[in-house]
Amino acid sequence: MPVCLFAQDSLKAAYLRKQQPDSRVDSTELYIKKDSVPPAPVRSPHNPRKAAFYSAVLPGLGQIYNRQYWKLPLVYAALGITTGTFIFNMDKYRTYRDAYRIRMDGNDDTKDQFENLYRNPNSLKSLRDAYREYVDYSVLVFVLAYGLNIIDATVFAHLKDFNMSDDLSMKIVPTVINNQALGLSLRVNIGKKKTYSRGLALGAR
Repeated sequence: MPVCLFAQDSLKAAYLRKQQPDSRVDSTELYIKKDSVPPAPVRSPHNPRKAAFYSAVLPGLGQIYNRQYWKLPLVYAALGITTGTFIFNMDKYRTYRDAYRIRMDGNDDTKDQFENLYRNPNSLKSLRDAYREYVDYSVLVFVLAYGLNIIDATVFAHLKDFNMSDDLSMKIVPTVINNQALGLSLRVNIGKKKTYSRGLALGAR
């Protein structure tokens, strides 16, 4: 009798399996589907060296690499003004230098253009020396502007991939100092995923 019951249960189970579709995923099909999915494209990181190189070769090119197009007028305005100032000062320096040379050549037949304006040749010498200093300052300012252009592109290329969260908070909470005294702790949270806590406890035993 038990053997008959077991045979009937086996037949019933086999019948039910035939009626219901097999919902299991074949391992071969799963393997094919897994390989057929294309990998996600990996975005290349922003390279600060490229930004610095581009800005060194051509001012403003590093800002274009950083996609900060609004900085281009600032870069070219700074370099343009310093270049124009250098050209102006160099022209004035050469003018007063040549006039001073003519004044001091000892030939009465040669006249400089400032003869009626500056009677004393020392005035021409002072103007020549002053504009010579202005030329040096113009070169220095131009070099600084050029360097700032490179530094700006490099720094903002570093910050391009820096994920800065809006979750910036600071709070003072009660704390226990060395399990002996009560005090206050200053906690600074930076970012949603990372929390940097710097305890500054105030209290007395």
